[in-house]
Amino acid sequence: MQNALFVGVSSQVALARELDVIANNMANVSTTGFKARSARFEEYLMPTASADSFMGSDRRVSYVVDQGTPLDLSQGPIEPDGNPMHVAVRGDAFLVVRTPAGDRFTRNGAFEIDAKGTLVNSDGYTVQGDGGPITISQQETGLAIAPDGTVSTNLGVRGRIRLVTFKNPGALKNEGANVYSSTEQPRAAGLDGRVEPGALERSNVKPVLEMTRLMDVNRTYTTVSSIISRLDDLRGTAIRRLADVA
Repeated sequence: MQNALFVGVSSQVALARELDVIANNMANVSTTGFKARSARFEEYLMPTASADSFMGSDRRVSYVVDQGTPLDLSQGPIEPDGNPMHVAVRGDAFLVVRTPAGDRFTRNGAFEIDAKGTLVNSDGYTVQGDGGPITISQQETGLAIAPDGTVSTNLGVRGRIRLVTFKNPGALKNEGANVYSSTEQPRAAGLDGRVEPGALERSNVKPVLEMTRLMDVNRTYTTVSSIISRLDDLRGTAIRRLADVA
């Protein structure tokens, strides 16, 4: 009976984790370039006890173990908006932005020019070009971004937006503000990524699917809670009856 309670608790912990993942996905349905995550679990079989005096071998107890939240890197919908300073990333590439914690990676291509004339994204992080930050003076006009990331104005080429890829992009870690970090050294995207000017990549979260998952998790959590409650009541009844016999 005690093992059954532990199994139930392990299931509840896993379901609570999945609920957090779903809630975060739903909160970012409208976030530019957001990539959804899913919860991944696996069965853990507790080692059985053994001794020569046992009449038979113990049954293995199966627990639920959290195996992480893999990143869904599927392409989000591309929505043209006509803004020459916006770009949607196609392929497996990521934009590089400079944050207070260092270089980070994002799919948010909603760019603008800050008060210093530096190209930044909508969160205020400096967009990194192949040669560093890209600056545009107030006197320049006709800003345009080419599919290869080249930024130009009436005065010529001002830089080229840096695009990178990773050997294992699924290992990217969320750091808030729709940016990721990685312990892996990024590499130039090459043909694995390009930008589409005058458009933005929307979140790849599928709201209907997430709502379905949410209902399934809530239903399962309620069922497990009910089972744990009944087991606890059964244990209490057994203890009281044993006490009466004694």
